[in-house]
Amino acid sequence: MSDNTESPQASNLITPGGYSKLVAEYQQLRMVERPRIVDEVRQAAKQGDRSENAEYQYGKKRLREIDRRTRFLTKRMESARIINPLEQMPDPVRFGATGLVVDSVGKERRFSIVGEDEMDLALHRISWKSPLARALLGAKEGDVVEVKAPKGDLEYEVLRFFYEALPTPKG
Repeated sequence: MSDNTESPQASNLITPGGYSKLVAEYQQLRMVERPRIVDEVRQAAKQGDRSENAEYQYGKKRLREIDRRTRFLTKRMESARIINPLEQMPDPVRFGATGLVVDSVGKERRFSIVGEDEMDLALHRISWKSPLARALLGAKEGDVVEVKAPKGDLEYEVLRFFYEALPTPKG
């Protein structure tokens, strides 16, 4: 894969697992949720006066939300640039890296650099556009990087990093 993962403004960098999650959400909305809500709206419309029918009003609102989300997902999938971490060159830190850093007070943090759509702090996945990831992209083991943060500049030393297949997140 290309080593220039920092520059494409229009691209939606994403791992294979992250892309699979987008596709699964899209399919769930289009094949399950939307048909179910359409049926509910149809049933609610049969009850008469639509202006005071809460089920009908809520159903129409939910359909608009589903349509808005599916349009968003379609755009994200169309602009996706899938990058498999296992295909990345081993050095320096690139998109898809899983790394271990230590801050100036000795606290270690583990994280994986992923796409915006798959960021999940509970899973220690940070967006490649985050300040920490931006500082680390291009770094090597042993490098110290400075991160501009709202509470002040922070320094992190890259202890180690590697590339692994990231499991597809649930949900």
